[in-house]
Amino acid sequence: MSSSVVRMDDSPSRPRRRQGPLVLGRQASFWVSAGVVAHTLWTSAAPAMTYRLYAEEWHLTHTVTTGIFAIYPIVVVTILIIFGDISDQIGRRTTMLLGLGASLIGAFLFAVAPNVLWLFAGRAIMGVGVGLTAGPSTAAMVEFSAEGQANRAVSITAAAQAFGFAAALLLGGALTQYAPWPTHLSFWVLFTLIALLFTATWFLPRHAGGQAASRWRPKVPSLPPGLRPAVTLASIAVTTAYTHGVLILSLGGQVARDLVGSPNALINGTALSLFAITSGVLAIVARGLGPRPAMMLGAMASAVGMGLLALSVAWHELGIFLAATAMSGVGYSLLFLGGMALINGTVATERRGGVLSAVYLLAYLSLGIVALLLGAVATQQGLALAVDLGAGVIVLLSLATIRLLTTQPRRHCPVTPCLPV
Repeated sequence: MSSSVVRMDDSPSRPRRRQGPLVLGRQASFWVSAGVVAHTLWTSAAPAMTYRLYAEEWHLTHTVTTGIFAIYPIVVVTILIIFGDISDQIGRRTTMLLGLGASLIGAFLFAVAPNVLWLFAGRAIMGVGVGLTAGPSTAAMVEFSAEGQANRAVSITAAAQAFGFAAALLLGGALTQYAPWPTHLSFWVLFTLIALLFTATWFLPRHAGGQAASRWRPKVPSLPPGLRPAVTLASIAVTTAYTHGVLILSLGGQVARDLVGSPNALINGTALSLFAITSGVLAIVARGLGPRPAMMLGAMASAVGMGLLALSVAWHELGIFLAATAMSGVGYSLLFLGGMALINGTVATERRGGVLSAVYLLAYLSLGIVALLLGAVATQQGLALAVDLGAGVIVLLSLATIRLLTTQPRRHCPVTPCLPV
């Protein structure tokens, strides 16, 4: 249905029935869900340009600043373990509303934070918000897409993430460099945007997912045995993509300023946003690419990007740093695009929320562990070594993705139609 507002349930997974006075139609619901997807990366990237300011104002070490970053994926993982498939039971809309409410509280705590403890609390609550919304919003985009448009939904999912990522870095860089209250104003902007998104999400169709008759209980997201090879491959690809966030978000601003030698927050935010811009462009351009070619090319691009990053630190060259962030964005986009397309082509709708949560669980777990390790290394041994080690981790994950691609059978398609691979 193409109209933006209807009077009936427009859920793709349940029969239509009459409900509240105002319900969004399929197309509008698709774009609201895309907004929720964008919020997950915007929320993740929001403090990227202010970590350096916190460190200067409160005399924080690299261990503490990366700890602020790392508590976020750790909480996301915890939420995914406990509530990973909850949207398959209580509905995408209800789960997204709970997550957006938590993100709203987290943004507020950052906006008023008087000390570092408030940052840890805000970051943890943001993790709750993203943990509850990441899987359901991705699943909702596929379910609200037009018939036979799953590939388009995947590419727009990646583009929405890229938009949220780029907006956080560009807006954060501009407000940090030129606006008053550099450690607060960008979070008031985020707070306002999440509030608007919460309002729009309220009017999504109400439905209880594919397993409405069963009673939800907390449990670790699991993979049906027949899907494990394909979902393992997709999980490694998405994990490789997400681990870029450690170097781009938790350390990127400090790398640009201290190692590359660029003191302007807006310039640094723009440089880091190339990661998001290139990933967004690739998400649209490469949406017709099969999952396996996308993941293969993405793994190769990620390895090259990490080599360029290490080189930019060694030579203190902003140009090479720009090339590194752009190439890493190519790698991120293709890995994420391929991984999500493989999942959407192999997992039935009623299991998709739980499976996506399992994939995000592994990705965020890697993000948190690597962030904590690199923070400790940066504090004890220096930022340059931490960057080199982080780049090495991503190269290893890229090689693992390539290895799985070359050894696994080419088709795992228990649902139809099967995506081309």
